[in-house]
Amino acid sequence: MTTHASGTFDVKITPQKPDNKEAESANLSRMSIDKQFKGDLEGTSKGEMMAASTEVKGSAVYVALERVTGTLRGRTGTFVLQHSGVMTRGTPHLTITVVPDSGTGQLVGLTGKMMINIDNGKHSYEFEYTLPELN
Repeated sequence: MTTHASGTFDVKITPQKPDNKEAESANLSRMSIDKQFKGDLEGTSKGEMMAASTEVKGSAVYVALERVTGTLRGRTGTFVLQHSGVMTRGTPHLTITVVPDSGTGQLVGLTGKMMINIDNGKHSYEFEYTLPELN
């Protein structure tokens, strides 16, 4: 059965130095991610993001992986989220998915998708997930 979780999060994105001059000249960038989740998901995450911008204003792409450590509606463990975001001339499309079999502890078997909302600089999440019953 699919369950819904929601809440807010604070995020700190820190630019990292390019690995090489070619990456920098190709408009490729790398950043670290630090998040603090509140709400139905209480915890933190650490991650890495790579992005590329284009010559066309409003068009870019990013990919990211982040390991979440915390408690999801009373169940404790970790899991990994995979991000894929594309902006086409200002129109965004974002997919955030739980990496299969990445759940640990009481989150083993977790599957799902997360949506991020940004309103006036405040971040929130909506998380649709399934999780096996505890034995």
